Amino acid sequence: MKIFDLPFTSIDWSTIVATEHTGINGFAYWRTFEMGNIRVRMVEYSPGYLADHWCSKGHVLLVLEGELTAELQDGRKYTLTSGMSYQVADDMNPHRSFTEKGAKLFIVD
Repeated sequence: MKIFDLPFTSIDWSTIVATEHTGINGFAYWRTFEMGNIRVRMVEYSPGYLADHWCSKGHVLLVLEGELTAELQDGRKYTLTSGMSYQVADDMNPHRSFTEKGAKLFIVD
């Protein structure tokens, strides 16, 4: 990841309006900051959330609260709890998210 055109910037996440994204089940609420070539998000998944697509975008994802299952299109599954992260490159391993109880995430892509 090469970050460019991004001066020092602090974010008060409470001032960013959340947008709702529907999954196959449940909802994701995104608070998003974008500048230059980077997108930073605070994401909250409702209990029972299952993403409605396989994502091929690269991410650095940190679980802040709750538990998240990252399912790869090849069938592998990884369960992450608070304090755990995953990293994946663009077009490397298509993946989607599921959470039984809900989760809060910090994502950079």
